[in-house]
Amino acid sequence: MNPSTSGWVEKFLRDLDGDSNLPKWSFDKLYLDLRRVGFIYGTSIDIIIVNDSDIVYSEEEKTKINLFAALVITYYDTIENANKNDCIEALIQFYDFLDTKKSIFSLGNILPGNKSEKLEKIIHARIQTNESVFKKNFSHLLTNALLFIDVLAFEYFLIHDKDPFGYAAKLEETLTNTVFLALNSKKEQDEYDKLLVKLFSSSVRYTNISTEEEASFDYIELDPYTDEIEKKYILDLTSLAVWNDREVDTGEQSFMLALGTELELPHTVIAESIDLVQSFINQHKEDISFFNYSNPALHFYQQTSRTVSILILRNKKRLIKEISESKDLMILLGQSTMRDLSKEEKQQVKKQLLDICKTIPSLAIFILPGGSLLLPLLVKFIPQLLPSAFNENK
Repeated sequence: MNPSTSGWVEKFLRDLDGDSNLPKWSFDKLYLDLRRVGFIYGTSIDIIIVNDSDIVYSEEEKTKINLFAALVITYYDTIENANKNDCIEALIQFYDFLDTKKSIFSLGNILPGNKSEKLEKIIHARIQTNESVFKKNFSHLLTNALLFIDVLAFEYFLIHDKDPFGYAAKLEETLTNTVFLALNSKKEQDEYDKLLVKLFSSSVRYTNISTEEEASFDYIELDPYTDEIEKKYILDLTSLAVWNDREVDTGEQSFMLALGTELELPHTVIAESIDLVQSFINQHKEDISFFNYSNPALHFYQQTSRTVSILILRNKKRLIKEISESKDLMILLGQSTMRDLSKEEKQQVKKQLLDICKTIPSLAIFILPGGSLLLPLLVKFIPQLLPSAFNENK
């Protein structure tokens, strides 16, 4: 099976139908296997299914296979008398719900081809965020770490037969906010840690979390997450966020224990989560470029800043035109240079900017999982593009 050529979905499903171990898969086992191969951590060093071919897969192909395998296994584990045709149909419908503006995944629906080929294009779009500028940096890592949201949202969709967009968006917000608090929990922060905290702080200011020093779990709604897999996923991503090449400091340990208490998880599960992250990174550090940098936070901040700068410059004329036509957005952006916007105004700015990004294909990356982290950088560059009358407000 070659996931980089057409027909791989059909081949995958045929092989899976012949797999005698398929009935033994459970959602719990799926999560453990995805964590073992690194998919949960945002970088797949292996695939969870048996590979009988001689093909050596790239990291992107491994991620693609693991995502699709997780979605299929979730379907077969949830639906009685499951079959591959219904599975494909359900996945296309699921991603159609997530693509509210019909701008990213809908590409597969408008191009010719059968349903499995359309699904291939959707999965490819889900993995291929923007490889030329995101490959092997932290934003790529974070974006792929959030891919398991798709799996949880798909299970939610199958069980409740409801639009999964609200669930997926809320879970992403919860994860982002929790990671911010984790980064801010370090007792000693160097200037690069502070840069990263600042970026996260700017990103989550549009939500209900406080970015002040007194910010706590009171600002994050963890109560809705009662499933053990949801809890472990939140815990594991937070363990990834507090990783460093030294021991976890006392501030981070206290934070992780507090998070475990909020999630009603025993201390053994918390310790296991931290140990597994440390073990995975130590074992595969040479294969994960981000963790080879002496100052990963600085690398992330500089890389994302360059990425946004390139995207904006390439789309400068279109972006100026779209922003100029949005009078409310222009007024709020102008006022933001003189005063702090209210929470409602910030949410309005975010919503309108994301709507603009959806109309410009090259900027679609801002509306993907993890894209909210780049939004403050977009706002930072906008005043430099707009007419001088706008900048006079500074």
